[in-house]
Amino acid sequence: MTQTDPGSAPPGKRMLSEQVHARLREAIMRGRHAPGDALKPHDLAKAHGVSLAVVREALVRLVGEGLADRLPNRGFAVPAFSDRRWQEITEARRTIEPVVLRMSIERGDVDWEARVRAAHHRLARTPPYTPEEGDYYSEEWSEAHRVFHRTLLEGCGNPVLLETFDRLWAASELARRWSTYRNPGRDGIAEHRRLEETALARDADTAAEVLVQHLTRTAAVLADGDDTAKEA
Repeated sequence: MTQTDPGSAPPGKRMLSEQVHARLREAIMRGRHAPGDALKPHDLAKAHGVSLAVVREALVRLVGEGLADRLPNRGFAVPAFSDRRWQEITEARRTIEPVVLRMSIERGDVDWEARVRAAHHRLARTPPYTPEEGDYYSEEWSEAHRVFHRTLLEGCGNPVLLETFDRLWAASELARRWSTYRNPGRDGIAEHRRLEETALARDADTAAEVLVQHLTRTAAVLADGDDTAKEA
């Protein structure tokens, strides 16, 4: 008797779920579903022209990414934004990422060094803002930013730690996008260059310290009630 993996799904349903997930993710990131808004499966299924099962699968995936909350009554909602939530995300990143960066510097090979250099080059050469995006960071820059930070940590060789980073980054990116304003007083280019330099110099102590400062700078501004520098 052949057993079927309960987690498997027909290719057609899986493709639909991925499409709905991508649309919902973009809508949440863009603020079309505001912080705290309910994500009602029946309404979303009707709006997207798909089955309830497809929508629920997409929503569960968003929960796993930290982009949706599952409520006690089994409903779903966009995470409510607050300074406290941002501080908690920042504290988690500030605790975990420097440790993973140290591991990455200790274990990373020459290929990792090349990827770090390439990721930083892409980030440095990508304009943060475009006329089409207005005051919001461009999609291209946001992706280059994510890739650079993740590449720094990939030398650790531990997929579980990288999955933790992915979840924290998604939550951090969500909060940042909800209140993205230009902050000419912050030199993000220099901060990222310093991260690259210390990592490639294999100076784990300094690199970890630079990363903590990079993350702390955002938290400190928020603690003072100024939300104009959410770039970390």
